[in-house]
Amino acid sequence: MSFVRRYAVHGYHGQRLKIDVGCGRAESLPIDPPALRQYIGGAGLGAYLALADGAASVDPLSAEAPLTFVFSPLVGSPLTTSAKFAVVSRSPLTGRFNDALASSGFAVAGKRTGHDAITIVGRAAEPSLVVVDGESVRIEPAGDLWGLDCPTAETRLKQRLGSDYAIAVIGPAGERRVRYATISHDGRHAGRGGAGAVLGAKNVKAVAVRGDRRTTLANPDAVHALAKDLSARSLGPATAKYRELGTVSNLLVLNRLGVLPTRNFQSGSFDAAEALSPSTGDELVAQDDRVERKVRKHCVACTIGCEHIFSVKGVGDANGKPARLEYENLFALGSLCGVGDAAAVLAASRRCDELGLDAISTGGTLAFAMECVERGWLDAPWLRFGDATALIRGIESVAARQGIGDLLAEGSRIAAERIGHGAADIAPHVKGLEIPGYEPRGMQTMALGFAVGARGADHNRSGGYEVDFSQAVDRRAVDTSAVAHLIEKEDRAALMDSLILCKFLRGVFDDLFADAAEMLRLVTGWDVDAAELHLAAARIVAAKKAFNIAAGWQPGEDTLPARFFQSPPENDPKAQLSRDRLQQLVTAYNLERGWTADGWLVDVDRARFGLSSAHIPGPAEAFLETDPT
Repeated sequence: MSFVRRYAVHGYHGQRLKIDVGCGRAESLPIDPPALRQYIGGAGLGAYLALADGAASVDPLSAEAPLTFVFSPLVGSPLTTSAKFAVVSRSPLTGRFNDALASSGFAVAGKRTGHDAITIVGRAAEPSLVVVDGESVRIEPAGDLWGLDCPTAETRLKQRLGSDYAIAVIGPAGERRVRYATISHDGRHAGRGGAGAVLGAKNVKAVAVRGDRRTTLANPDAVHALAKDLSARSLGPATAKYRELGTVSNLLVLNRLGVLPTRNFQSGSFDAAEALSPSTGDELVAQDDRVERKVRKHCVACTIGCEHIFSVKGVGDANGKPARLEYENLFALGSLCGVGDAAAVLAASRRCDELGLDAISTGGTLAFAMECVERGWLDAPWLRFGDATALIRGIESVAARQGIGDLLAEGSRIAAERIGHGAADIAPHVKGLEIPGYEPRGMQTMALGFAVGARGADHNRSGGYEVDFSQAVDRRAVDTSAVAHLIEKEDRAALMDSLILCKFLRGVFDDLFADAAEMLRLVTGWDVDAAELHLAAARIVAAKKAFNIAAGWQPGEDTLPARFFQSPPENDPKAQLSRDRLQQLVTAYNLERGWTADGWLVDVDRARFGLSSAHIPGPAEAFLETDPT
């Protein structure tokens, strides 16, 4: 199969590749230039393409469901942290919009195929591999890879195809359609929302890409000068904590503030926090002879180097294999499950990575199940808080869909519906996506961000924690003054996820929108300014909302589980959140966005954002003609 290439503006190819793995057809399709400017790339362009493809109206695990790898105008440039890609689809976990981001060379290699996005539809008749090689696309059998974990499958494919391919793979969890399965490349993961299950439902084990098509820069000398300056700033104090121990330092800070989720959000304080997260990596190695420090890693095209890799011996089947030390993994598989053994949590994190499981949803669903067992609602007496062996056994059972793992592979929301009793009240999710490592009763701007998030409970798309830890609000008694601050953080995140740049870089910008406008001017040649990018960010947020409405969203989804309204966490009686207060915040958020009080989009947004034009799709049913209030 071959395709004709057309070139658009600097920084873009102006094309996306659409591959039907059911019939083996591939075609290169133009992307309208207005869409590139209005949605930029990454998560934003992914939302545009998902709307155009009608992804909201099909079952995400059906053959018809599209899954799209999306790049950005900055990919391939010398700008630090720009080698990132988004994987966009309807989530099998939530039934709502999902954009999972990852940093790796897959972004660079994928864009060099001559496309700004690669969309996969259909279902192969047998386990298959998609190979995009320069001017051609082919579908190869992959039965010999089915059942292999992510790093093993990637290594085998490198040996088969050649080391110049970048390969995105799923693990056994994706093959078995675990609803929170990941897509992985080179130890990095497009993790949340179940993109791995969508690919597994297509009988696709991996996507391999290589190419030699580079996009041009409008002003190469200025881009290189800006890249040098940005790299220097990325090594300053704003990123120091990420270089020294990654995100792990968050665990002790959040525990000290009483907002570290513990034992399925029953408490915000964990007695074993210091053992779980020593102040330095050297301290961790010194205190536990099962742990060895290996390397500090940098993502492709990144100067920060936030990833800290250890190895673990004598826990499960770890056998000295590499394990990532990151806050969200430590929280979800540690304090949330009541496990304070750092080596065991590292081994559990490594196993999630190998099997292709999102660690946050894995830990959240297992912790939920542990409490259900404790309450007598679930018959699995071996699954107990604080039991490291049970934690690893639980992970294996989920990935294999064996025993209780078959139920838990559906995620906490569906599992709660099937368990009954009062399980729905304590299932730790919003819209089906398990809650990350921030206690919402003690961080109420974050609670609002979870409630209104397009993906569901999500810290990467709102940044509400920055507001809670500022002087702008009382985090235990947030009022509507927090809404504008949250929207600002959401819009910043939408812009960064569309450019795409790493969030760890956000602290080096004096004015993100002005600095981003300069980047885009130098890369694309557009006369873009900060005001245009503010509008683009709001447009991207609205497009995700339009997708969700088309997928069946209702206002009652923008809330938290009942647990968070019934009582404060055990450690902090002042951290109380009522259903009425959260609803007041949600209403104020919707009105500040220019939507109806209940959160519906109105036609004024179609005009403002261009969503009604021929180039910018938006389902008509997502918009009310007027605000009924």
